[in-house]
Amino acid sequence: MGSELDNSFGFQQVESAERQQRIRHVFEVVAKRYDLMNDFMSFGIHRLWKKRLVNLVPSEAGQCIVDLAGGTGDIARALAKKNQQPIIIDPSLPMMQVGQSRGQNTIPCLAGCGEAIPLADNSVNTLTIAFGIRNMTHIDKALSEIYRVLKPGGRCLCLEFSRPWALIRPFYNLYSFLVIPRLGAMVAREPAAYNYLIESIRRFPDQEEMKQLMLKAGFEQVSYKNLSFGIACLHIAHKSA
Repeated sequence: MGSELDNSFGFQQVESAERQQRIRHVFEVVAKRYDLMNDFMSFGIHRLWKKRLVNLVPSEAGQCIVDLAGGTGDIARALAKKNQQPIIIDPSLPMMQVGQSRGQNTIPCLAGCGEAIPLADNSVNTLTIAFGIRNMTHIDKALSEIYRVLKPGGRCLCLEFSRPWALIRPFYNLYSFLVIPRLGAMVAREPAAYNYLIESIRRFPDQEEMKQLMLKAGFEQVSYKNLSFGIACLHIAHKSA
C-alpha cells in the first residue's frame, strides 16, 4: 500500500513539474505580444478591469505592495503612478524583461512562483494578482502562501476570469473557442499557447468556488465583484487582524 502511495505521489510531482514547465513555455513564447493580444481578445476591456483593481488599493504611505504573477508590469506601473512602491514577483523572466524594456526599471522584480513566494511571513500589506492565479499548479497552496506573507489585516485583491452569466455564456464560449485561438495565430503567432490559456479559464473555479477556497485558506471578509457580466471577477479577501 505504501509503495502505491509513493508511486502516486511521484506521478503527481512529475505531472506538476510538467505543467509548470508548459506554463512557463507558454509565457516565454507570447511575452512580447502578450499585452497586445490582451487588447485584441478583450477589446481593451481588460484595462478597465485592472483599473478597478488598482483603485481598490488603499493609498497608504510606506506600505509594502506585491503584484504576484505581475508579468509585464501593467498593474505595477499603474500602482507606481499612484505614488505606491510595488514589487513584481513572477516566474517568467521573459515577461518581466518585456516590462523592463517599457520603462519599469525602477520597479523591483523578483523571480518566484505563487506556491513558494520568496518573501518573509507577515511582510506584505497588499497583494494583487491579475489573471495569474489560474496558472498556479496548486491554487490552494498559492492561497496559503499569499496568506502567509500578508501582514495581519492585510488584503489580497485577485482579478481573474470567471463564470459569465447564463444569458451570455453560449456566446462567450463560442468566442473563446473559435475566435481567440485564431487571434492567437494572427497576432501572437502562437495558437497553441492560446488554446492552453482558454482551457485554463474553463478549468478555473467559479465565483463561489473561489470564495470558498479563500475562506479555506484562512481569509476572512471574503467578497467578490462581477465585472462585465461575470466574464471577470474581482475577489477581495483579508487576513485576520
